[in-house]
Amino acid sequence: MSPEMIGFIGIVALVVLIFLRLWIGAVMVLIGFVGYGVLAGWNSAFVVAGTEPYSNIAFYPITVIPLFILMGAVVSNTGVSGDLFDTANKWVGKTRGGLAMATVIATAMFSAICGSSAATAATMGRVALPQMKRHNYDDRMATGCVAAGGTMGILIPPSMGFILYGILTETSIGKLFMAGIIPGILEAVFYMITIWIMCKWKPAMGPPGEASTLKQKIFALKGTWAMFVLFILVMGGIYMGVFTPTEAGAIGAFGAILISFVSRRLTWHNMRGSVVETAQTTAMIVFMIVGAFILMRFLAISKLPFFIGELVAGLPVPPMMILVAIIIMYIILGCFLDVFAAIILTIPIIFPAVLAMGFDTIWFGVIMVRIMEIGLITPPFGMNVFIMSTVTDVPIGQIFRGVIPFVIADFAHVALLVAVPWLSLFLPNSM
Repeated sequence: MSPEMIGFIGIVALVVLIFLRLWIGAVMVLIGFVGYGVLAGWNSAFVVAGTEPYSNIAFYPITVIPLFILMGAVVSNTGVSGDLFDTANKWVGKTRGGLAMATVIATAMFSAICGSSAATAATMGRVALPQMKRHNYDDRMATGCVAAGGTMGILIPPSMGFILYGILTETSIGKLFMAGIIPGILEAVFYMITIWIMCKWKPAMGPPGEASTLKQKIFALKGTWAMFVLFILVMGGIYMGVFTPTEAGAIGAFGAILISFVSRRLTWHNMRGSVVETAQTTAMIVFMIVGAFILMRFLAISKLPFFIGELVAGLPVPPMMILVAIIIMYIILGCFLDVFAAIILTIPIIFPAVLAMGFDTIWFGVIMVRIMEIGLITPPFGMNVFIMSTVTDVPIGQIFRGVIPFVIADFAHVALLVAVPWLSLFLPNSM
């Protein structure tokens, strides 16, 4: 049996075991270990199993993961989201659908200091949904805009999706962060246009809120200072080359703790909760990364990724058609897998094909993370939809119907990013 065939059998076994609900990290370790043992001998497999975990965990850039998770957890647990929503509401709340638009704006700003989609959706849901319910917003509009807006947490930097993609592909995390800024802003604009169209079509879906004076609007901006300070400190430092993304994570985490302490929002309870949340999330992600690297060692000696890359590059179809097929595959994967798991699982196989077709790796990283966002709100396992169901009494089916207009906006946004790579590459190329 050829090494490529053994690699293919390993991938099939991997998919079967994952659908049997086994731990993804453990499955990748098992398949990688057994496959390496079959191809290179069991002594070599034990060497790989013993050295890969240490060599990848004792890796300086990996510390960026817990640092940015801690930064997001602290700001999530100390009430910054409420200030952001109040500020956005003062500026756009009086228009039809204004509260929903304010939710999207606040979610985008919160995403700039929290790299988790689930945390963004849950936090903004607790803040915005009661306000929209008080103003008689349609449940589909209210839950749909929060669920969809929450997905921006993994596109607008700092993004855990970009961090994982950068580590696994050895792509500059700093440039990936910069690449996500313009697409993230455009995503918020697309969602706000969607809300405006929905309220034009059915005005009762988003009744107008209270009007605010110019003085109130300007005074409300004080609620955004923490977000702007952290974002400019972290992203400005990376863009100007003052410090690396790993150092930026440390500065961001320390800044979040310091700002929360100065504003008297940091308590022993929420600090302890933030540390526990960071430890749990980091352990899950790092375990999957270890599994991914062991799996990649197996796939490398099987030569399956290189075979697929050459096969794809030699297909008599335009590379853009292959990209569309990859996009469809990721949309389907996002319906069933956690976004981080989907990235870690597929990178070893897809990335060589992307290189063979000559696509820009920064641009492809943006497209990949953006597509994964869609999977967070599409059935049957849209994570953000289930999060919404836990913070509200709206049925899951109704929430899924509420996100349909936003999914349509997502497809339009992805098409724009594919058609105009400059939107993703302008800031990274100017660093």
